[in-house]
Amino acid sequence: MKTIVTTDDLAAFCAEARHHPYVTLDTEFLRERTYWSKLCLIQMALPGRTGEAVLVDPIEGAGMSMEPLYDLFRHEATVKVFHAARQDLEIFFVEGRVFPKPLFDTQVAAMVCGFGEQVGYETLVKKIAHEPLDKTSRFTDWSRRPLSDAQKEYALADVTHLRLIYEFLAAEIVKTGRQKWVEEELSILTDPATYTVHPDAAWERVKTRTTSGRFLAVVKELARFREDYAQSRNIPRSRVYKDDALLELASTRPANAEELGRSRLLLREARRGEIAEGILAAVKAGMEMPSDQMPKPDLGRDQLQVNPALADLLRVLLKAKSEELGVAARLIASAADLDAIAAGERELDALKGWRRDAFGEDALRLCRGEIALSARGSAVRVIRL
Repeated sequence: MKTIVTTDDLAAFCAEARHHPYVTLDTEFLRERTYWSKLCLIQMALPGRTGEAVLVDPIEGAGMSMEPLYDLFRHEATVKVFHAARQDLEIFFVEGRVFPKPLFDTQVAAMVCGFGEQVGYETLVKKIAHEPLDKTSRFTDWSRRPLSDAQKEYALADVTHLRLIYEFLAAEIVKTGRQKWVEEELSILTDPATYTVHPDAAWERVKTRTTSGRFLAVVKELARFREDYAQSRNIPRSRVYKDDALLELASTRPANAEELGRSRLLLREARRGEIAEGILAAVKAGMEMPSDQMPKPDLGRDQLQVNPALADLLRVLLKAKSEELGVAARLIASAADLDAIAAGERELDALKGWRRDAFGEDALRLCRGEIALSARGSAVRVIRL
């Protein structure tokens, strides 16, 4: 097992990878104690059952530059293959401002090939590679050194089996003509907006049933401060204060340190110093926010006038389409999407791109009374009227 810890060795491997049609990659990282993921290990493998597989160790090789890897990411003649790439891509985007191009995500490909929604790597190894997968090192602290041979073998398995999985799924995608489906899903993964959290929008991640403008104004300011503080110090949001404490503060609206100290849910560290000062300033800003600038909750879905009979028909249509295509129904449309379509909503992902071709067009025809559904045995047929 070769472990790369120098820029020259990384450059040599990446130069070799540029001569191949694809390279498989994975990462090991920690995020429990930081806002941004801490990259601990990169695994890479070249094509073929005996193709070279290496570990790239940014901890042992603390002075190693990742630029040779980023150059490989920009080399469009070599496909970069990941499984469930979102968190891996976030690491490379945050640290190198680069996305692998072209990209292939075997989890996305497996979903459109009928393996179910968010299928795991272990499942694909069993179903496609027909190999067992040792998961004894699953809960490894990848930041600790030295790594044992068992840990290294576990890590490499995440890219060696991936070669056969990629080749199988890539062929299936071509055979079924679903390249466009995969490309649309991958475009989300390579959009910088997917990984950019703006403090001003952080309040939208906080779940609350309250629709009071003033309450939401305080929530917005508290969420903005927490996001700024967590990002600038690279600590998890929960280390500043958790959502339940944020909502409590938005309700009690402390105006001074004494009132802040009465909080039941606030961590002890947040009752003094910079965090306490930030909380009080955020509450004050929320209370003083002009009414025309207060955030407004999205009540659209709650106020939809859903036609229940039509919604039920759409569910039958979706089930029929998903079975016909061999794709998980939830990948095409959610229950909320079906209710929204039945209520007249049209700006939905389920009615765009490949989903429109697979389901959306017939869903709209059903709403307009242009088609009917008929049962023959266990199958449902679409009949044009």
